[in-house]
Amino acid sequence: MEEKKKKSVGFNIIKNDPTDGHKGFGVGSLSLENVSPVMIDVEAGEATIEVGAMHARSAVEKGIKFLRTKEEVPNGKLYWLVWVTIDRKLEGPYYAGVTACEMTVDRSIRRGYKSLPEHVNRMDKSMKRHIMVDFMDDKSKKILADFLMNHDQQLWDNSEEKLKTDLLG
Repeated sequence: MEEKKKKSVGFNIIKNDPTDGHKGFGVGSLSLENVSPVMIDVEAGEATIEVGAMHARSAVEKGIKFLRTKEEVPNGKLYWLVWVTIDRKLEGPYYAGVTACEMTVDRSIRRGYKSLPEHVNRMDKSMKRHIMVDFMDDKSKKILADFLMNHDQQLWDNSEEKLKTDLLG
C-alpha cells in the first residue's frame, strides 16, 4: 500500500513590486502575494496553511452553508482562520500582520458560522500590518505561536513584540 506524502506548503514570501517601474494604475495598492491563510483546528491542536481559504474554499469550508449567527450552529467545531502577512525589514523577513477570525463548522448538518465581512476586514488589517489575536482563547494562541515559530524561527524572531506578547502572554 502506497503511503500518501503530505504536501508541504509554505508562506508566500515577498515578491517583486508588481507596479515597479510604472507609476500609473495600481500604484499604492496592496498585493495579496505576501498574505497566507492559516487554519487552526482547535480540537485537533493543529495549524496548517490553507491556500484555499483565500477564496473561502479550504477543506474545512467546502460543502458547508454558512449562517449569520453562532446560535444557529450550537454544536459547531471551533476553527480560527488567521491571515498572516510577511514583510521585510532591515533585519530580514518577519510576520508583519497577523489577524484571526472565528469560524464554527458542524459537519453533521453541513452548516457553519462565519462573518464574511469580518474575514475580509481582518485580511485587510493583516495586509496593513496589524496584529489582532488577543481575543483568541489561550489554547488557540499557543497552537498559532508554536506553528509560527516552527514554520520559520527567523520570521518569528524578527517579528514585533506585540505579536509575541499577545500570543504567549
